[in-house]
Amino acid sequence: MTLQWAAVATFLYAEIGLILALCLPFIPPQRWQKIFMFPLWGKIATYWNKAFLTIIVLLIVLFLDAVREVKKYSISHGLEKSSSNNPSAYEHVQMKLFRAQRNLYISGFSLFLWLVLRRLVTLITQLSKELGIKGVLKIQADNNNDAAKKYMEENERLKQALEKTGKGDEQKIDSENKNLVESVEKLKAELMKTSEALSKVQNEAVTMKKQSESLSKEYDRLLNEHTQLQEILAKSEKKKDL
Repeated sequence: MTLQWAAVATFLYAEIGLILALCLPFIPPQRWQKIFMFPLWGKIATYWNKAFLTIIVLLIVLFLDAVREVKKYSISHGLEKSSSNNPSAYEHVQMKLFRAQRNLYISGFSLFLWLVLRRLVTLITQLSKELGIKGVLKIQADNNNDAAKKYMEENERLKQALEKTGKGDEQKIDSENKNLVESVEKLKAELMKTSEALSKVQNEAVTMKKQSESLSKEYDRLLNEHTQLQEILAKSEKKKDL
């Protein structure tokens, strides 16, 4: 394996390891968000898009080169197979074809997993932000509930005091009760808005969770295919050594 394809294979293994780490169920999205917010990542963020596009271009070029090699040696393989006069040339072409196919799979999976990794990081970041907003809205809703209960209890105490004493300025108490009722209605309206916002955030979080699960299933399927290809590669190398 040449230096460039060894580098692509190492990059592929690094992608697999990083995606496996991101898919670990016991690490919450908030923890990954804290890792992504390190000062080091902030310095690299300005160059991230350029690096991402550069790696995509390199992988596409290597993938197209591998496709060209596969087509080239597939044609040569058919010609050498039809003429059995030179068995050593046939074996040489077969070896070249095998290497071209191996390079095709390595570059193709590297390109695909690089896009999957970018999408997975984006989903984790969005999910972490939505969970943070959900927590803030929940706290705000609890505070509004407590305030509404407090105003209602004060209103009940004022009514009881009015019924017991039968004295005082009823007009003033009615005004205070009216103000309290208006405050309670206002708090109820705010509570309704907060509840709707919280429900919206919960629905978005469920949707993002389903997307993450589908992405994880697709990755497992690709990992199984990659394992099968590695087994085929190992068998072919053993046959070649024999």
